[in-house]
Amino acid sequence: MRASPALELRFPDSPESSDLADRLLVLLDDLRPVAIDEGAYAPGDEQGPPRSWRIYFTSAVDRDRAARVIRDTLGPTALTVRPIDVEDENWVERSQAQLTAIRVGRIVVAPPWGRPPDEDTLVVTIRPSMGFGTGHHASTRLCLRTLQRIDPAGRSVIDVGTGSGVLAIAAVKLGAVRAVAFDCDPDALANARENVEASGVADRVELHASDLADARRLPIAPADIVLANVTAGVLQAHAALIGQLVAPGGSLVVSGILTDQVAAVESALGRAGLRVIHAEREDDWVALTLAG
Repeated sequence: MRASPALELRFPDSPESSDLADRLLVLLDDLRPVAIDEGAYAPGDEQGPPRSWRIYFTSAVDRDRAARVIRDTLGPTALTVRPIDVEDENWVERSQAQLTAIRVGRIVVAPPWGRPPDEDTLVVTIRPSMGFGTGHHASTRLCLRTLQRIDPAGRSVIDVGTGSGVLAIAAVKLGAVRAVAFDCDPDALANARENVEASGVADRVELHASDLADARRLPIAPADIVLANVTAGVLQAHAALIGQLVAPGGSLVVSGILTDQVAAVESALGRAGLRVIHAEREDDWVALTLAG
């Protein structure tokens, strides 16, 4: 039986673990995990700080690189990092059993077996083969709330680093005429294709293998609405390229930003000719809406 390379991360028994978990999620977005099991908490304290996570990777090389980055960035004593190998069925079955539907306004993000019966609900179907993009993280929920506030009906959308495709799917469910989503990770795109089909929007969502450097060549660039649920580091490094995807009079929605990163992100996007017109917050996470 093939085993999956993973990292077991054990958090300190302290209130600071919750903040540490948020910063770890920012790091992981650039380290390409394929799944995250956050299931190990103190008994009876599932709302408190985590006790341990398992992070799964495509290869041992990716896993070992991630271990080095985590230790170097967070410090060798911040949390215990241990490489392990896990039989595939263990984490896949557990992931599928634990994933539940998440409602954000009119949108419900649900696994194929958890679709709500309410006919007025706009359902985004996400198969649990990836750790990101299921709606369970605050950065995704913030984007979904903001997308409903700015109303994409009748407009074109670009989804930067689409992951599972959740935001592109939600945009067309809310009335966008078309969404073009791109990612440079082939595994993410494969998952996104499954989700686009399962959500019944394959005629209005286009998926492309692309990075930001080539994104201006996409069929609808620039677009009326650009969604970028990435990281603060990516937003700062590629602010000019992201800004070029926004059509005149359009909107840019960015997320994956912690509160102490907002000023730096706003400054970088400001140099690209964009100004913040709204901020949405959940816990320590922020989504910004910007206009040219």
